[in-house]
Amino acid sequence: MLAITPRDLTEPSTALIARVTRSDRAAFETLARRLHGNAARIAVRVLGPGPDAEDAVQAAFLNLWRKAGQFDAARGAVEPWFNRLVANACLDRRRMIRPAVALDDIGERASEEPQPDALAENADERTRVAAAIARLNPRQRAAIQLFYGEDATTAEVADVLETSPKAVEGLLARARLELHRILVEMGYDRVTEPRR
Repeated sequence: MLAITPRDLTEPSTALIARVTRSDRAAFETLARRLHGNAARIAVRVLGPGPDAEDAVQAAFLNLWRKAGQFDAARGAVEPWFNRLVANACLDRRRMIRPAVALDDIGERASEEPQPDALAENADERTRVAAAIARLNPRQRAAIQLFYGEDATTAEVADVLETSPKAVEGLLARARLELHRILVEMGYDRVTEPRR
């Protein structure tokens, strides 16, 4: 990596991406450092931790380098535009993934650290919900993870998924219904009716 200059810390992302369009590697590296943390969080939320999420982030950065000229500051900031590249890379990667083992065949993994009952119950609940979310179709999963996991607004989710906020509301409603169905099917007894 190249050395960080004081200008790198204060230069706006729009100025950096303009430099990236001119094949400025230093600007690309600075922008990549800024965007990497959020990109990794989105990828892990959509694909789960591991090499698939890492590959999706790398694909998004490759697209950032290749498509920097397509960024339009009039349509918004660099960060949401890049988040859309990340989400699309995750969805592309998700389509390529073929599960090696059915989720029903995976046993629950015991915690390596002893925890109080309340924490164990919360961990079990998170595991069940994560397994249920993993069974959603890729768009529903991305919408749920971005909206609830990243606290994105429906407008931000719509921007990432390249659709309208109204369509996101419908997508989230269908995802909640499907999650309810999956959790009931899994025998989870603490399920309440989803919001409509």
